[in-house]
Amino acid sequence: MSSEPISPKPAMLQRQNYTLCSMEAGNFTHGLMGVNLQLDDLTTQILWLSIGIVCLGILVVRIALWATAQLRHLFNLKTDPVQQAYWARNGTSLWPWLKKNFFYAPLFKKRHNRNIQIGPLNMGTLPSRFHAVLVTLYILSNFTYCLFLNYKSCNRMAIYAEIRGRTGHLAFVNMLPLMIFAGRNNVLIPLLGVSFDTFNIFHRWISRLVVVESVAHTIAWAAAKHASEKLTGKHYPTAKVMSDPFIAWGLASVIAMLLILIQASSAIRHLAYETFLHLHQLLAFVAFLGAAFHARDGNLPLKSYIYFAFSLWLIERLIRWSRIIYRNFGITSSTRVTVEALSEACRVTFELKRPWKPRAGCHVYAHFPTLTWSLSSHPFSVAWYETRPTPYLSLEDEKLPTSSKDLDKPLPTRTATSVTLIMSKKSGMTAKLHARARASPTGIITLTGYVEGPYGGLESLQSYGTVLLFAGGVGITHQLLHVRDLLSGYDSCTVATRRIVLVWSVRTQDAFEWVHPWMTEIFQMPHRREVLKVMLFVTKPRHAGDVVSRSNQVQMFGGRCKPAKIVEEEIDKQVGAMAVTVCGPGAFADEVRGAVRGKVESGALDFEEESFSW
Repeated sequence: MSSEPISPKPAMLQRQNYTLCSMEAGNFTHGLMGVNLQLDDLTTQILWLSIGIVCLGILVVRIALWATAQLRHLFNLKTDPVQQAYWARNGTSLWPWLKKNFFYAPLFKKRHNRNIQIGPLNMGTLPSRFHAVLVTLYILSNFTYCLFLNYKSCNRMAIYAEIRGRTGHLAFVNMLPLMIFAGRNNVLIPLLGVSFDTFNIFHRWISRLVVVESVAHTIAWAAAKHASEKLTGKHYPTAKVMSDPFIAWGLASVIAMLLILIQASSAIRHLAYETFLHLHQLLAFVAFLGAAFHARDGNLPLKSYIYFAFSLWLIERLIRWSRIIYRNFGITSSTRVTVEALSEACRVTFELKRPWKPRAGCHVYAHFPTLTWSLSSHPFSVAWYETRPTPYLSLEDEKLPTSSKDLDKPLPTRTATSVTLIMSKKSGMTAKLHARARASPTGIITLTGYVEGPYGGLESLQSYGTVLLFAGGVGITHQLLHVRDLLSGYDSCTVATRRIVLVWSVRTQDAFEWVHPWMTEIFQMPHRREVLKVMLFVTKPRHAGDVVSRSNQVQMFGGRCKPAKIVEEEIDKQVGAMAVTVCGPGAFADEVRGAVRGKVESGALDFEEESFSW
């Protein structure tokens, strides 16, 4: 007789299959009977491992790029343009090829952020090639997990139960990244250097996946229920089925998800964004609440996922409100807002209660309680900020001096920061704000408002020898602080930048009024003529004679901007590594993206786009 122990697994599997085969059909319509918890846990581990691998890969690349930028910055602080020639070349052919064909590439030929229009309906934008690959792999992996079933089971009801368990399990697991990616204060944004706009793409696709898995979960339960009733001859009225809180909460959650799927479509979302957002949040709350009670009443293994996701939502809201309170409220007063009506836009200045130095390229969210009843969700780039000492106004400070020595004592001061935005007149809140300011005799009004932020501004341009900044329309607000930051750094020898080119495309000269005071200040900065070149394109000038260049440093052109031609010209004059950034309408940004892709293999060239596509 062999001394080797006999493995109990075949016997256990045979006994389990016998149990499933002999089990009554009604036992598979509820509970965990027939659900393969071991395989469900394995798919969860694989799912989180795949997310972790992607995040780790992005982190490694970001660290490598950051280290390169730091070295480039340090080595070029006091070099002349000729000495930066080493950094103007590509060190390898692989990385430029990947940028051209993968990271910077649109999904197809050219269109990326240009909206797809069907009549008056905005159908949204297309993801980039890199984003499309990640989304596709994630969806296919979830679909594959759902196909790992025990097809050899002799009981069809057991297969229904396994499908029900797997799809419900994955829906619960996916709710966690769904909630993480939806937050403005997502910790992965600064850690990985990935924008909120990109995370919002994954949020939308994962939410669709959760809805599909939840519907499949419901269909598997309904199919098992129907088959059980046919086999047993017992029919239960719908009212009796729905009287079970476990079933009722689950169906309520699924119905809320289906409504989210409909109302979150791009066409509906862009018709009235604020209305969409409030309804979206309400439906999401119902969906999570229903899922939480469904998990509690059924004592499901993954109920902790729902509780954790819901906790993340509460924490994110707490952080947002904490930022608003800290930034805007003092002991006795709050932020004062001055609104100046301009041509098709408003210049909005927030007098904050605490000092703040916004990062170049960052954006904020503006809230006006007298115009809208809830928090706004429209981002605005910070166009300008000023920090100045302001005397404290208190009874103690306002006492008259009692001696000659008191006359020499300066008043105690605090640092006050004013942040200014340009709000282009669209519809909703911006239209109301412009109309109210325009109705004022002076065109200027003062009201209460709050600013939330900062967000974004993840990329620093200080390590690049050449910086090419494209702006379309109100997108100029994203670029102004970059120009001021780089010119100031050049004067203090703290940046590697030796050449700055600002390209701004507008429809009419009226837009120049938006930024006139700040451009005047920029033109008065030291060394501006040595470093900065401004190119203005007016697509619809009133008169041909109005388009006149002031100098070689400030050039004005009539007609459309041609980014490909400008990029090609600047590549020939490139100093060191070159960064190209763009903020503007989707079609304009796609033109710039295409121009960069065409030249990315010619030299060290990086591309950054600021977009708010949600």
